Amino acid sequence: MKNKLTYLALGDSYTIGEAVEQSESFPYQLVEILNAQNFQFENPKVIAKTGWTTDELRHAIQQEQVSETFDLVTLLIGVNNQYRGYAQETYRKEFAELLELAIGFAGGGKNKVYVISIPDWAVTEFAKQSGRDLQTISNEIDAFNTINRQEAEAKQVTYVDITPISRQAIKKQTLIASDGLHPSGKMYGEWAKLLAERIDRN
Repeated sequence: MKNKLTYLALGDSYTIGEAVEQSESFPYQLVEILNAQNFQFENPKVIAKTGWTTDELRHAIQQEQVSETFDLVTLLIGVNNQYRGYAQETYRKEFAELLELAIGFAGGGKNKVYVISIPDWAVTEFAKQSGRDLQTISNEIDAFNTINRQEAEAKQVTYVDITPISRQAIKKQTLIASDGLHPSGKMYGEWAKLLAERIDRN
């Protein structure tokens, strides 16, 4: 019997699916979609935690001592760098290092690695209550996404831009979870569909 395909999801709260059931997180919904399309994926291995920045994710990966390679790797990180006001130059350097690690986890197969853009939390109730300027948040998210897109393109890795989906939440409250900040299972489902469309079938 053929071994099942493996998937490593690297990130922060958006990868673990903070405020929704695990089955509603985008990695689990992605596997469900792909398996319905005659793939055979195991449940994803997730290295992610709410609040993680690029350096914290890198440290966690080192602690995890992952030795195996994977058929699919996703990387979504950076919102907490933006939230904490960390330098964009530092983000670029650390994101590039994480992307190299992701490619390594895919056994060097760049076609197996997918960088996902950072969603825009400026549209959430949490942002409105934060006292921060909403346009500034959006502009900074765009700046961080310019960086992760450039790094993905430089390494010839597929870039999946989910940010426009996240911004639909300004009119569709059902796209936000009950905590008023994180995506709902419905929004994660939209991300998963977009990702599934981009997955290399070879």
